[in-house]
Amino acid sequence: MQTSSRQDSKRNELSGLLPVDKPAGWTSHDVVARVRRLLGVRRVGHAGTLDSMATGLLLLCIGQATRVAEYLMQSPKVYRAQIRLGVTTDTDDATGQAIVQQDVAVGEEAVRRALAGFIGTIQQVPPRYAAIKQDGRPLYKWARAGIETRREPRPVTIHRIDLLAWDSPDLTIEVTCSAGTYIRALARDLGELLGCGGHLISLVRLASGHFTLEQAFTLEEVEVASAAGRGAELLLPVDAALCDLEIITVDAEAERRIRQGQQIAGPLPIEVGATPMRRAYSAAGELLAILVYDQRTGRWQPRKVFAVNS
Repeated sequence: MQTSSRQDSKRNELSGLLPVDKPAGWTSHDVVARVRRLLGVRRVGHAGTLDSMATGLLLLCIGQATRVAEYLMQSPKVYRAQIRLGVTTDTDDATGQAIVQQDVAVGEEAVRRALAGFIGTIQQVPPRYAAIKQDGRPLYKWARAGIETRREPRPVTIHRIDLLAWDSPDLTIEVTCSAGTYIRALARDLGELLGCGGHLISLVRLASGHFTLEQAFTLEEVEVASAAGRGAELLLPVDAALCDLEIITVDAEAERRIRQGQQIAGPLPIEVGATPMRRAYSAAGELLAILVYDQRTGRWQPRKVFAVNS
């Protein structure tokens, strides 16, 4: 009876994606904690951190949707950023202390040429105050302790940079980039390239994958909907995170095998290179699992199996 009760509770738990317009001054963890309380759901995570200073789209994963966060986190991102040249800070953004101030003797064309040099796959050194770990400890903890660590450059890809406005010493850009790109570091590196230093003064995430800020709810809207018992109406389905994966619809026997973690037969993939994945649905249209193709057996192996009514 106890096991059955736990299973029923899992089936009835809210599950889905909640796009939130994160306010300035809130950490991503603050938003997760607030939504957890508002919706009364234990399992809440996010698909890509936004710094406290930043605003814009923060994708929250509710219930079983926490299991697809890794796919969302790898999606390209779009940001609108405002950069101030002439001042370098210890955090690479406006929350830090100014450490160098220089005259800005560059014009719009020089700025455009410098920005163009960042397009493509580049090696980017993370900011001193960043959450990624060095020797098992987040960089920001080393920085707060006054310890300078060697920050290894990492490959990131910047697909596009549009200069939206130039009013020296400030510029506004829109950037489409790979996951893991630090816009703070881009501001820092742009200033270094122009010979005057620079830092980020505002940042808005406009999109993550195919999700956009226009779809997002404010925390106030989430609170109102939750108070009225309509919190579930704000959620996008779990499989909205998987729309880039092709669909396999299976019969009852294949569904049984998937739920038991067993491989099933299916169409041969035509992809070359990356390991092929599919999303499997029952004949009734329920999301069953994410499947990965096993080259050794020529069959599809369940990677993540979802509960009924996910």
